[in-house]
Amino acid sequence: MLPKYKRILLKLSGESLMGDKNFGMDSGVISQYAQSIKTIVDLGVQVAIVIGGGNIYRGMNEAETGIERAHGDYMGMLATVINGMALQAGLEKEGVYTRLQSAIKMEQIAEPYIRRRAIRHLEKGRVVIFGAGTGNPYFTTDTAGSLRAIEINAGVILKGTRVDGIYTADPEKDPDATRYNAITFQECLSKNLRVMDMTAFTLCMENNLPIIVFDMNKPGNLKRVVTGDKVGTIVTG
Repeated sequence: MLPKYKRILLKLSGESLMGDKNFGMDSGVISQYAQSIKTIVDLGVQVAIVIGGGNIYRGMNEAETGIERAHGDYMGMLATVINGMALQAGLEKEGVYTRLQSAIKMEQIAEPYIRRRAIRHLEKGRVVIFGAGTGNPYFTTDTAGSLRAIEINAGVILKGTRVDGIYTADPEKDPDATRYNAITFQECLSKNLRVMDMTAFTLCMENNLPIIVFDMNKPGNLKRVVTGDKVGTIVTG
């Protein structure tokens, strides 16, 4: 079975690691994700990953916490590194070679983010996990995902969520919501569909980088996406 994409960027939310918990991470979810990623590495797909930190720290109301936005964003970046380390451990348990690169220097646990080095790791078949977002406050991990995907010349961004695609409305709130199989960037904008935050979405649109939104929690879905099955919703120019 030949993959449709040679190099992909997988964007995962921090919340997805919680499983049924209210906080932290579920080892069962990490194990399932690692096994799913291994199946596409075994197909020869080059895999880069950006993961959020919302299961550990989500930007909180400054008025309530007294923590200013920039300070809170740096805390969130550190949370993404913790999640990256957890996923790295899960992947290495499955026998997958990995590298964790951080946009904030922390030499004891991660390489600094260097674009050419990241590409070299991918070419050698290693999974590269990008931690600490873009390294700048006021940017989300969605934006980090879009930016890194463009920098490494990925063929597609795979946005793994708990929903099986993009809907006309929130399917968890509206039973009449219907799913799109395919949609354009312009349609997403005109219908105000929140696929990613606007900065991330605009980066993809301007660089003609397709986005596929799919249910990462369904075993086998990731492999089906990279082999070209119609899974989730694809956003293209």
